[in-house]
Amino acid sequence: MASGVCCSDRTCWRERGFVSEESAAVQVAPPLPSDVSAFLLHLQKERDYSPHTILAYKRDLEIFAAFLSGYHGVQSWTWADLDRLAIRGFLGHLARKGLSKRSTARALSAVRSFYRYLHRNEIVEINPARGVITPKQEKYLPAYLDRAQIDLLFQMAETRAWQGKFTDVRNAAILELFYSTGMRLSELAGINRQDLDLISQQVKVRGKGKKERIIPIGNHAQLALRNYEAKRDELLRSMRGSAADRTAFFLGRTAKRIGVRAVQNAVKGFLDEIDEEAGLSVHSLRHTFATHLLDAGADLRAVQELLGHASISTTQIYTHTSVERLKKVYRSAHPRA
Repeated sequence: MASGVCCSDRTCWRERGFVSEESAAVQVAPPLPSDVSAFLLHLQKERDYSPHTILAYKRDLEIFAAFLSGYHGVQSWTWADLDRLAIRGFLGHLARKGLSKRSTARALSAVRSFYRYLHRNEIVEINPARGVITPKQEKYLPAYLDRAQIDLLFQMAETRAWQGKFTDVRNAAILELFYSTGMRLSELAGINRQDLDLISQQVKVRGKGKKERIIPIGNHAQLALRNYEAKRDELLRSMRGSAADRTAFFLGRTAKRIGVRAVQNAVKGFLDEIDEEAGLSVHSLRHTFATHLLDAGADLRAVQELLGHASISTTQIYTHTSVERLKKVYRSAHPRA
């Protein structure tokens, strides 16, 4: 595995103890096994997995291969040598190193998918990961903003946008679009000008697995996007003869498509001013979108479609959020709560 690679819960593998400083040179050396490389290429070309999922699976399988070398005590082993106990040992290894149950479950999913691929290609006779139970996930309620916080957020954004600075007008449009549609960070950064129809108030986004969906846009977002579009066109006119990106909708000051990190930084700056201790992130706006819709009586299936969730069970976390909010109201208002 590569030195310094970080897991999905943002804690470095080295800090977790997967690679000690002394043994880093030894464990970094092994190249990615050819079967793993072929599997990842299969996910990319044939299964159309997202780049984020492929990168996460690559990291998980690198750690898995490094663990197996120690488990067998030899460098020469084959995928067919494994049994269910070896995979359980791998999960125990991850738990001892402090990896979250969520990340451990994803690592098991990577191993299962990999062995299904090996089995279909007759590289192994059985899938030893098939009977291994997925670690029970910790229940959590996603962070979201209440109505008062949302009002404050857009008050701040609009105040800055009134000054007419390109980045401020753009950031106000980004915030409005996030809250109006509940789209993912990668979906917003990937929007092209032709994907937006501000007359019919809708946007086409490409979600996980490159699946496309149409999402309606609210009146406030429409106005903010029109204001930004005027600034965008003004910027592009000033960049004639340059290598400006005229396809992307959200641009940086150099007229290139805005990056995911730039969007994160812009939104996080606003959210930290709302509540620096609440752990709010760009994704919190997606949670807020879903929670506020369900609070207002929206149909769960409709919210699922708007969010682009493949399974209704993923959307149901927001019903728990709404119920918890109602419990707080009940406890604070009912005389005998």
